[in-house]
Amino acid sequence: MKALRPLLALGLALCLTTPATAQPALPMPPPPAPVAPALGAPVAARPPLVAELSQPRVEITTGFSGTDVLVFGATERLLGPGGDDVLVVVQSSPEPMVVRRKTRVLGFWINGASARFRQVPGFYLVAGTRSLRTMLPPEERQAKRLGLDNLPLQASGTQDPAFREALLRLKQDARLWYEDEALMQVSGARLFRARIPLPATTDTGDYQVSVLLVRDGRVVARQELVFRVVRVGAAARIADVATEQPVLYGLICVLLAAFAGWLGSVLFRRG
Repeated sequence: MKALRPLLALGLALCLTTPATAQPALPMPPPPAPVAPALGAPVAARPPLVAELSQPRVEITTGFSGTDVLVFGATERLLGPGGDDVLVVVQSSPEPMVVRRKTRVLGFWINGASARFRQVPGFYLVAGTRSLRTMLPPEERQAKRLGLDNLPLQASGTQDPAFREALLRLKQDARLWYEDEALMQVSGARLFRARIPLPATTDTGDYQVSVLLVRDGRVVARQELVFRVVRVGAAARIADVATEQPVLYGLICVLLAAFAGWLGSVLFRRG
């Protein structure tokens, strides 16, 4: 028995020093199966109209000569005869404006009667897949104030309709008011693109863009977009001086005009 004790101790030591056998890794549980929507649950519908702007910001510099902003998008249903129509309306913030009539007295033209309009958009554009008059009935255009004829131009002073007509003519001649379906293009019967031409005399501020989906003579969907026109660089500094320090701005203009006249006389005299 004593002779077996060393052998038992040696066997016990070997068992303690033997490395443990690696256990196989447990398999990962399978991912849960997707839950099917309940019968009768509402399904998210695609919007009937989607629109976007080519740029949210227009910068006016000293060399600014005008630019175009594009409104593009798609519709769920087909566009064209027998289908839907798209109408784009763009306008800037309204501001007061005075229209005066010139009167000739003793060979001189002087200011005569005038009309002051309180809410006049500096820029206004209407473009559609068809002309506005064939797209919407008169009562719908009047209720939503769509088109140049339905602008809420309320005047104080002389109530002569000729002043309103003169205002329309002045804005259209300055390329600030448009009503033209040629600015809208349709591709693939569902894609549309409207061009917004901004002239060099564009005012700064926020411009509201309304994209309307018209079906059977009624507006059935609407999307609102906004882009901003700002002055940057030297143009912004000049505008700030003209607004905040008009006396200094006027004095600088007079000095520059006098210097330009003097310089021109010197150059022509030498030639």
